[in-house]
Amino acid sequence: MRVLKDASFSIFPNENFVDLRLYQFGYEQCRPLYSFGPFVRNHYLFHYVLSGKGSLLSTTEDGLLHRYLLEEGEGFLIAPGFVNTYSADRDAPWKYVWLEFDGLRASECLGQAGLESAHPIYRSRDGALREALRDSMLYIADHADASPVHLIGHLYLFLDLLIRSSDSRRKSREGKAKDFHIQEAVSFMERNYQRDLSMEEVADLCKLDRSYFGRLFKKTMGCPPQEFLIRLRLSRAAELLKVSDSPIGEIAARCGYPNQLHFSRAFKMRYGVSPREWRLQNRVPGQDTL
Repeated sequence: MRVLKDASFSIFPNENFVDLRLYQFGYEQCRPLYSFGPFVRNHYLFHYVLSGKGSLLSTTEDGLLHRYLLEEGEGFLIAPGFVNTYSADRDAPWKYVWLEFDGLRASECLGQAGLESAHPIYRSRDGALREALRDSMLYIADHADASPVHLIGHLYLFLDLLIRSSDSRRKSREGKAKDFHIQEAVSFMERNYQRDLSMEEVADLCKLDRSYFGRLFKKTMGCPPQEFLIRLRLSRAAELLKVSDSPIGEIAARCGYPNQLHFSRAFKMRYGVSPREWRLQNRVPGQDTL
């Protein structure tokens, strides 16, 4: 295994990805009993333990606090919107590598790996795949100067390894016809997110009962269809805020929010800052292409 410095931290330089997006990544050798939290993340954060031991305190949708002990070769997911605290062991403090990411396909991939707020612990079903997963994360952490497209490509490889190596991996039992229905629904939402779009309309397109459609969509994509539509609209809005000088109200309307106040509330809930603050923090000078 390669020799690493005690710590590394990098911020991903580009916002122009919707399906998957890196935010931050790095690795760290923690001091004994070093603790981070309690804290709520706006995006998914996955840690892989390179050496040593530690613990995770995590809340779930039921409001209960759960404690997990982890050691070398294991990992843990922090889901957005939940309070988490993680701490290094006193005698064998852990060293971990971590990736913070999100995107329209993030919850789908994590769901296939069997990871979510209620089941945040990663354990491997295959030693070789586990080592490949570790190396894929270290590759990203060691190549902060690579192009955004290059790093996003390796993020896809990481998620593929996470799915294939996880001992809680979920095997799809749905037939090809049902997979086709979900692909049609996603494509339809991507083409029509700008207008008033109901889930009844999407379910009708797929010729499915709405309740069954909702269950099938969540099982396949990792989130309900309405949440996917919200993420799609807000991801597009974030991109427009970055590369265009259009007024916020106009961007809101173009992304399916005729009411700017409702848009601003939804945007802040998703990204942690207002649309105006997001634009100030992420604006690309000299661009107004959309």
